[in-house]
Amino acid sequence: MSNLWNIEMNKQNSNTKCFEVLDWLNRTTLDIIGRAGLGTDIDSLTNPEAPLRDAYRRCFEFDIQARVINGLAAFTPLVRLLPVRANRDMAKARSIILDHATRIIYNKASTEEESSKVHHKDIIGLIVKNNLTASKEDFLTVETMRDQVMTFLGAGHDTTATTAAWTLLLLAKNPEIQGRLRNEIRSHMPFLFDADTREDVSKVNHADVDLLPYLEDVCKESLRYIPSIPMTVRKTIEDDTLGGYFVPGGTTIYLMANCINRLPTYWGDTANTFDPTRWKNLPDTYTTNAFMTFLQGPRGCVGRKFAEVEMKTILCALLSKYTFELDANVQDPEELKMWRLVLRPRDGVSLKVSLLN
Repeated sequence: MSNLWNIEMNKQNSNTKCFEVLDWLNRTTLDIIGRAGLGTDIDSLTNPEAPLRDAYRRCFEFDIQARVINGLAAFTPLVRLLPVRANRDMAKARSIILDHATRIIYNKASTEEESSKVHHKDIIGLIVKNNLTASKEDFLTVETMRDQVMTFLGAGHDTTATTAAWTLLLLAKNPEIQGRLRNEIRSHMPFLFDADTREDVSKVNHADVDLLPYLEDVCKESLRYIPSIPMTVRKTIEDDTLGGYFVPGGTTIYLMANCINRLPTYWGDTANTFDPTRWKNLPDTYTTNAFMTFLQGPRGCVGRKFAEVEMKTILCALLSKYTFELDANVQDPEELKMWRLVLRPRDGVSLKVSLLN
């Protein structure tokens, strides 16, 4: 992505350019989950009109009709039967994603059958390989594996891209935090700041983003401050008591991460402030369940660690090459938050990006 940004800058004979970073990050994370999760090249970075990229773009349209239809669909699925463009776009997107997911499964299965010596590193490849020797109880049907692929594709790229975009916006608003983070990256990974060693595979492969404590705090604070999934719905299985209230089984529960993550009850008077240093001095009122971006417990996000490492890696790659400032020509994206599964700004995140000296 950074190499493509350089090409765009060179076209304008400039070291500075405003980029809508959310769209670029969506394409980047889609390619990452394709490679790491599915062992396939989606190539949406160099081909923005790739079918899968186009399908997800349709899923997250924010025009008036799409917002009305998707809002009503939360109350009755009959809305999906209306012959309107928003429903047609959603149906087409689902068809494209379903077709790609099915093709990936069959390609993996045929490759595995042809050679048992294939060493898969991607998640789906390992699942298909395990399926060949699985017992009847553990055997996964093609439909089940296809659904897993669809989940990886959807949940595995847009949430991370959106969080990374919000993080870059917050760093642009807080240049002192951005500078401190860049200095930490430089101290641990100096090779990233040298054009001759930046893409040295041996150095990249030995780099460990989990060894940067301030990067960890910046990412956690961004995830707390603006959770990409602001609300999750669950249904109680049996009667229970929550906060002193009796809740009968079968009750729908709305878990509001965007509220819980900023409750002064847990986080103190600075709950509404973006402050990465809080993670080294959490208040006594803090509990693990005060951070609900990934949920908690056995039903927490299974992709949490993957998303965290992916986000850190992206930030290391970008902050070692560019500085980020607010785009004075657009409204603050934080003022334009809109929710459609993922909490993203209506017009994306446009930032002024400049090459480091």
